[in-house]
Amino acid sequence: MTSLTEEERRILAYLHDSVSRGERYFRAKNIADAIGLTAKQVGSRLPKLAEKSEDVEIEKWGRARSTTWRVTQG
Repeated sequence: MTSLTEEERRILAYLHDSVSRGERYFRAKNIADAIGLTAKQVGSRLPKLAEKSEDVEIEKWGRARSTTWRVTQG
């Protein structure tokens, strides 16, 4: 895995913990609320993390009012 920023590590840690509990679909706003970032900070990093992450697989899943991300263990 390439070097990650502190925010990226926090996002990945949250996603990894959530997926291990069975959650699989996320919105940036919900992740941001849980870890103390803004939805914009999370949303801009998720596509990059989809390429960088080896622990979880992140896939743009659907778009209604905001993008939904499907996350599975890698």
